[in-house]
Amino acid sequence: MAQVYRGGQPQPAGYPARLTPYEVRTREFAARGPGVDPDEVREFQARVADEPSTLNDTVRLLSQENGRLGRALRDWQTMHARECRPPPEQHPDARTW
Repeated sequence: MAQVYRGGQPQPAGYPARLTPYEVRTREFAARGPGVDPDEVREFQARVADEPSTLNDTVRLLSQENGRLGRALRDWQTMHARECRPPPEQHPDARTW
């Protein structure tokens, strides 16, 4: 699948691109009619920009934890498989009396 670069990061094509805090903070809008207070818009943009930043940090931390847990599970499975091997089968002619 092709990748699209947005904010310097590769994004898979077909998926909505992540909105970056920088894009929120720097977005400008065309003036229409009487308009709005630009200071209020910038204050709101700053508040909104903190949300994806916090979410991106949370996703990154959870991905790291998921990787750590996956490695720990694989290590445990390997150790458990070594300890729980069945005893080797004896030759059919061997008699244990």
